[in-house]
Amino acid sequence: MKLFFNTLTLLFITITTAQTNQKIYDIIDAVSAERIENDIQTLVNFGTRNTFSDTLSNTRGIGAARRWIKSEFETISSDCENCLDVFYQKDFVTKAGNKRVPHDAWIVNVVAIQKGTKYPNRFIIMSGDIDSRGSDTMNFTKDAPGANDNASGMAGTIEAARVLSKYEFENSIIYVGLSGEEQGLFGGGGLAKYAKEQGWDIIGILNNDMIGNIKGVDGVIDNRSFRIFSEPVPANETEKARTMRRFYGGEVDGVSRQLARYVHKTVKTYMPEMNPMMIYRLDRFGRGGHHRPFNDLGFAGIRIMEAHENYTQQHQDIREENGIKYGDVIEHVNFNYAKKLTTVNAINLASLAWAPSTPKTVAIGGIVEPSVKFKWSQVEGAIGYKIYWRDTTSPTWDKSRYVGNVLEFMLDGIVIDNYFFGIASVGKDGFESPVVFPNQIIR
Repeated sequence: MKLFFNTLTLLFITITTAQTNQKIYDIIDAVSAERIENDIQTLVNFGTRNTFSDTLSNTRGIGAARRWIKSEFETISSDCENCLDVFYQKDFVTKAGNKRVPHDAWIVNVVAIQKGTKYPNRFIIMSGDIDSRGSDTMNFTKDAPGANDNASGMAGTIEAARVLSKYEFENSIIYVGLSGEEQGLFGGGGLAKYAKEQGWDIIGILNNDMIGNIKGVDGVIDNRSFRIFSEPVPANETEKARTMRRFYGGEVDGVSRQLARYVHKTVKTYMPEMNPMMIYRLDRFGRGGHHRPFNDLGFAGIRIMEAHENYTQQHQDIREENGIKYGDVIEHVNFNYAKKLTTVNAINLASLAWAPSTPKTVAIGGIVEPSVKFKWSQVEGAIGYKIYWRDTTSPTWDKSRYVGNVLEFMLDGIVIDNYFFGIASVGKDGFESPVVFPNQIIR
């Protein structure tokens, strides 16, 4: 029998069998530990980057730091034929009512937007924090080098921009340095509000806060594990969504948790030597990070950070007591580890920026039936869709089936009661959107 393969058949084979894309491996190879080290050293050399420190000096304080960050983004843009739109986004905060604000000041973020070729108003964001602090966050004159917290995350964001600016993406990528984190997440709050006002369609934010330490306060040394923090469901969900969840499930299937699973899957596919740890919590116990203001407005957002913190090296004045050296100095930063976590961000930014959007609606049915039915909305740019499912106790999407360019499908022989399900859209190069948990019921 003569076999005939047309273009569509070949495309189907490519999508259903290909597991990786060479461009992602090229991005992995391009990230530089040396450049990250140089950028961390530059940020440390500003002495302090306390949000309320000197803004006029060219060598010390947060003003000099943010001007340098902006100049780095502008240099990257110049090298890619002005592919980045670089600007300050700022909000004014006052001492009144804010116990961590020593005086009124502008909270200034440095934003660099790499516009998408097809969907310029759809954004995936990587953030690092500009500011630092010592033992007393109100002391804005004392040295606070903030090498790991959070020059590491800021340097990683700049490095991701250097690497990814060499490529074109259908969706836009934002690289941003946020200020005011230590005083109350002011920078993230300001940018999240700005995004809402501008009508940005945000895929998600990857917040990087401390990505350079491998030796924990408990003595554990680990240069491969990292944590992905994500909240279970949106903080601003509707009462209808809460009611539906009681009967249909989804307690751990909000948009931020799906973004965390996406990062986990991408890393396990392309960087199998790494150990991504999904932490089912908004942030560390009782603490917060700059993804939270985005979560508060319903945007997907996660925190990527080291697995083993050392509390003697964060939020501490530089000193020695009882043989213990305190302070967030550059000697404690592992640059190869910071490179790995920067790479984690870069490959996920690229994958999402090359992927189609998620289906807006996903309907599911199959009550008292030996099969599961799905219907979903069409996604522009998708050449097909993939059904994912998992055991209800599993943290990851473990089973999947590519079903082609259809908008409904039935999985025979699978009982709806025993699994959770979701749908992802698939683009022409095999890049997928995050999974969408069903938001409608077929009766």
